[in-house]
Amino acid sequence: MQHYREGVVEAPFADLSTYVSTPPRLGVPPLFPALKFYGRLLAPVIWLCRKAAKGLCDDSAWVHASLCVTEIIESIGCPVSIEGMEHISASREPCVFVANHMSTLETFMLPGIIRPHRSVTFVVKKSLVSMPFFGAVMRSRNPIVVGRTNPREDLAAVLEGGVERLKKGISIIVFPQSTRMTEFDPQHFNTIGVKLARKAGVPVVPLALKTDAWGTGKKCKELGPIKGGLPVRYKFAAPMTIHGNGREEQAFICDFIASQLAQWRAQDGVNA
Repeated sequence: MQHYREGVVEAPFADLSTYVSTPPRLGVPPLFPALKFYGRLLAPVIWLCRKAAKGLCDDSAWVHASLCVTEIIESIGCPVSIEGMEHISASREPCVFVANHMSTLETFMLPGIIRPHRSVTFVVKKSLVSMPFFGAVMRSRNPIVVGRTNPREDLAAVLEGGVERLKKGISIIVFPQSTRMTEFDPQHFNTIGVKLARKAGVPVVPLALKTDAWGTGKKCKELGPIKGGLPVRYKFAAPMTIHGNGREEQAFICDFIASQLAQWRAQDGVNA
């Protein structure tokens, strides 16, 4: 992979609080965006899977592949904006990132945004670590694995595994929704991230994102429609300490995500 240096974690966003795609990086939306996007995506995915198969999928490789995906989404005319990056490393202690879950795109892009600031892993469903080829990549990241069939078992796995990793200085990315959704519904946004932060005694960093440029497929969720030209947006809020039962913090996270999505949709157009 071009520009890759083994053992070196690339950090193009590390000194920025805000990133916005510039014309030299931003391509013109192609006539067949899915063809161009998936065609270019194959290279970093195959490269990373081969690394993982050899036990060489370290942080530098993970971040490099992630940044490649950011360049690819920009190449099909999707401007990327990332706000509030100063909040990623505002706390010296590890934290829990709590975000809405809209598409596969955020799981590809977030390592390149967050990992240069701090060690991080995901809470992921079991199918992602058992799938052929890419499962090796996910397993190499030492994620917290949940089955998504028994909420009590999932909560126990997240609390136990999350506290263990947070004590080691590894932050956690949590998507409290049961599945990927383009519309945000607080009723389907559980409190698992807040509960983990409270139990571990670490801050929560709310994250609102809009990544529906990569749609969800009907037969295979990862192979959905690609909307060239549709903006991709992320915004981090300031770290919050959990007080009491965490209800106020949970309400703030939901309000933050809902208001950001409404603002972005107003900026990008009704159908965006």
